Amino acid sequence: MSDDAKFEDGVERPLRLMAVDAEDLKVVSALVQDAIFLASEMRWTPADRRFAVLLNRFRWEDASGAEKRRRDFERVQAVLMIEDVVKVQSQGVQKGDADTVLSLLSVGFEEGSDGNGRVVLNLAGDGAIACEVEALGLWLKDVTRPYIAPSRKAPSHPD
Repeated sequence: MSDDAKFEDGVERPLRLMAVDAEDLKVVSALVQDAIFLASEMRWTPADRRFAVLLNRFRWEDASGAEKRRRDFERVQAVLMIEDVVKVQSQGVQKGDADTVLSLLSVGFEEGSDGNGRVVLNLAGDGAIACEVEALGLWLKDVTRPYIAPSRKAPSHPD
């Protein structure tokens, strides 16, 4: 007699999510918490009205499975793309040093009038990147296979 299949036994697939409202954005924000990236991996293309960043995302969706099975934690490269961007500003991000490593804490949305507003990438060390948008439209897409996190640990946040 065989054991019943469990949800965790399903085939893992790369994430591909879209956020079009505040509730969607909460999910994406939780999944990109503690992602790290180089300053050189950010791109704003005004002609296409897109801001994109290539992240090394900690796989929070797999963390409990890794703990249960006593295996290493994983990261995956993912693209976070914001649509309808009309302006990008940064605070606390050192300009000119492409090798600066940034750590993403959360993604939020400050709603304006008529659906426009600002998507804010909150960074460790009080840094932030703000994208003024005409409407909230954000994508998160894993673009590589998962790899063992170099630290082999889950990120932690002191109280």
